[in-house]
Amino acid sequence: MNPFPLSSILHIFLKVNRFFRLKLIFVLVFSFAISFRGTAQTETVRFTAKQAVYLEVGGNAGRYAFNYGRIFYQKGKLKLNASAGFSMFHHRLNAKTTWLPVVPLEISAFYGKSNHHLELGMGVTSYLTRSIGFNSETFQTIDKVVFDAAIPLRIGYRYQKPEGGFFFRVGYTPFLAMPIKPRKYWAFQPVFAGLSLGLSF
Repeated sequence: MNPFPLSSILHIFLKVNRFFRLKLIFVLVFSFAISFRGTAQTETVRFTAKQAVYLEVGGNAGRYAFNYGRIFYQKGKLKLNASAGFSMFHHRLNAKTTWLPVVPLEISAFYGKSNHHLELGMGVTSYLTRSIGFNSETFQTIDKVVFDAAIPLRIGYRYQKPEGGFFFRVGYTPFLAMPIKPRKYWAFQPVFAGLSLGLSF
């Protein structure tokens, strides 16, 4: 993850080329149109398939993660879902490759009557990464593993059948990097997205 200081959000947004911004807006509008079209059905269907397993590319974990999710509350068109995932990222530093774990956790709410939903979510992604430090006494560089964490946000489209089966979602997932050493400030990454494919049961 490569966050930006909060003070430069507007500057970064203006620098993102116009074509990319138009594509992002088109995808979000299209997703919401599908979601709201789905809510136009006459009858709300209760979900009997409350669990899901899926692969997410991008999104909360940054690169990829295998996830398990479960609907823990539903009333009318509203469903609340909790999910946890796991992945391993490889870091190559000083000609040395290390595999380190990433654990994304998320709570999301999705709104719709049957298969098509608008989804909003927020989570915490904790991960280990490698960092280069400097020992002022020995004048040597120190390659060490450090803990880091980010808060991903989500707004997107979710396709999930009440009775289970194919599961799909796509979302805009910006994130806030927490001020954990050596970084001393909150940082924001505004341009990020995720795609999930799996099964609900």
